[in-house]
Amino acid sequence: MEASKALVPKEDIRKLLDGEKLEHCFECGICTASCSIADLLGKDYNPRNLLEKIFLNPDAVLASYEPWLCAWCYRCYKRCPQGLKLPEIFLYMRTAAVKNAFTQPLEIAFEKIVDNIPLSIVTTLVCFHPERAGLEIKKILDMIEHIRIEHLKKLKKKKTVKSSGEKIAVIGSGPAGLTVASELARKGHKITIFEAFSEPGGMLRKCIPEYRLPKWVLAKEIQFIEDLGVEIKTGVKVGEDVNFDDLRKGNYRAIFIGTGANKSQAFKIEGGDLEGVIHAIEFLWNANYKEKVKVGKDVVVIGGGNVAMDTAKTALRLNADKVTILYRRSKEEMPAIPWEVKEAENEGVKIEFLVAPKKILGKNGKVSAVECVRIQLGEPDESGRRKPTPIEGSEFTRETDMVILAIGEIPDLGFLPKEIELNEDNTVWVNPITMETSVEGIFAGGDAVTGPATIIEAIRAGKRAAESIENYVKSLAR
Repeated sequence: MEASKALVPKEDIRKLLDGEKLEHCFECGICTASCSIADLLGKDYNPRNLLEKIFLNPDAVLASYEPWLCAWCYRCYKRCPQGLKLPEIFLYMRTAAVKNAFTQPLEIAFEKIVDNIPLSIVTTLVCFHPERAGLEIKKILDMIEHIRIEHLKKLKKKKTVKSSGEKIAVIGSGPAGLTVASELARKGHKITIFEAFSEPGGMLRKCIPEYRLPKWVLAKEIQFIEDLGVEIKTGVKVGEDVNFDDLRKGNYRAIFIGTGANKSQAFKIEGGDLEGVIHAIEFLWNANYKEKVKVGKDVVVIGGGNVAMDTAKTALRLNADKVTILYRRSKEEMPAIPWEVKEAENEGVKIEFLVAPKKILGKNGKVSAVECVRIQLGEPDESGRRKPTPIEGSEFTRETDMVILAIGEIPDLGFLPKEIELNEDNTVWVNPITMETSVEGIFAGGDAVTGPATIIEAIRAGKRAAESIENYVKSLAR
């Protein structure tokens, strides 16, 4: 009798998943410890174990929900001593599952996302990316919305949580702040979010492009959190409209700082004040909120992170004829998620590696060109990446009519009192276990602590902080 044909050819798996590398993977735990989803879902997700299952019996994995739970942060790959590209391997399995009509595992994955991860629709679109396996966005949204409705029905049938009467302040309504508010509201606490912007959502609203996160999706998520009893005060800037010390002296039992990293990093370059030069955050903000945004025909983006990729793709969508990213290191050292780089290139963004700007040139007060220099890489610097060094005599000029600076973001923490300790990079110092700052009862998480990171990492930090705040509030009541 002829054996049935394999649904997933093992030779394809061996091309993606080097058996020798896997053989020398001694379960150091780095990939699992680095994974936000492994932390959020516990025993339901283990990337290292999943790799082994894929290598030994890929057909059986098609019926598993686990490949759908990768959130594409690439932390596992960046830290893996063997350099195993887990997200790429999991994508292959997702695509094979869709091709062979294994849809039930996706539904199970969505159920686990809804049950365990706040902002489930946002994270599905911006982090999990099931559409990359060939699924239609509308079908994905319909499926997860149906699952969440059923989830809400189950919650309503449960005994109503009694109000604790405890008030907790959350500063910032980005993913970390919204997560803390959602988790603690479910515990019966009275949560007030203070948001400086006129609408809630933080960087989710300000800077994630509409094509990645439609505003109606974000509005739906925020409404769900408000329905839990969370009060959101918009247009209130702590440090100006409300004094931080007044919050501490008020009736708030605890305070969470989740203000993100929404300030453009300083970049001193000659010609930086010319018309046509703009920081990426301001550009994305304008693109999200202005009906008409003036975009050059030949745009240069300086930087190599996820913001640079979003900026470049947004410029193309706003009808720029040509968009080029200049990055001073190699492709392998780009801080942007590799898949985001790939998508940018697929959409027509050009990337010039080992190139750095020296100055921006102008005519009649407007940008006309960028003077650049070629780069060679030396020994690793403090970031672990090879240090970029200009090559003498390699200068060249590149014409452009718009320069967008995507050279990094930092937290804006000028409103914090001096007793809250900061790190050297101007992020908030916290106890890595409790997420408490140097001041008792004040906690922090998300980009304000780590610097720019992924949404799923901010949610992970928010859940951990919420648990610590709950324990802290309980300790005060004893």
